[in-house]
Formats: sequence, structure tokens, C-alpha cells
Amino acid sequence: QVQLVESGGGLVQAGGSLRLSCAASGRTFSNYAMGWFRQAPGKEREFVAGISWNGGLTHYADSVKGRFTVSRDNAKNTVYLQMNSLKPEDTAVYYCAAATLTSIVLVSSELSDYEYWGQGTQVTVSS
Repeated sequence: QVQLVESGGGLVQAGGSLRLSCAASGRTFSNYAMGWFRQAPGKEREFVAGISWNGGLTHYADSVKGRFTVSRDNAKNTVYLQMNSLKPEDTAVYYCAAATLTSIVLVSSELSDYEYWGQGTQVTVSS
């Protein structure tokens, strides 16, 4: 089992920045690829960003590319999501998730690949 706890959400004006953190405990953190997803009211959960087990490969949704940066610190068992130039449409509950992937697939944008999920943190961007 892996337990994931997100933090860092809040209310910010459009154009502002937030950094989300996701602290992991349980099994060896570096065994897992990590992902960030979000879910806005009335919408399906969607992929935001993913990072491979060693941080060497990242992948972003088109909607956040160039504005968000995912990173991880395996020594601290933590993954981060730096969000800049925030827009009202970024408003959602943000979730981190952990996946055991193959040696070929290092990063995934598929919800079904992720085995463990945090409880989420609310991000609200005002216009």
C-alpha cells in the first residue's frame, strides 16, 4: 500500500502561482511513476502531468504545457506540481496518484494505470 497526501491548494487570482505537494508513505516511493490529475465540478477526472520513477521523463496535458511543472524528490518521498500563470479554468480538485509501470512505459496519462490515489486538494482560481 502507498498512502498519498496532497497539500498546497488554495485560492489564487488569475495569473498567480501555486505549488502543490504530494507526500507518500508506505512502499518504496521510487518504485512508482507519479501523476497529477484534476476534476472540476461536473466534469470527469483528467490527466494533468506525469513523471517517471526517477524524474527523468515528464509528460503534460496540452492545456497546462508551458505553465505547469512536475518534479519529484525521492529522498523526501514527495512529488510536486508547480503551477504558474493560473487561469480560472484550472479550478478543480487536484489529485496525485502512483502507478507501477513497465520498464517500457515510464509515464502514463491513463487513469486506469494508477493504483493509489490521494484525497485531493482544492485549487480555485478567481478571475
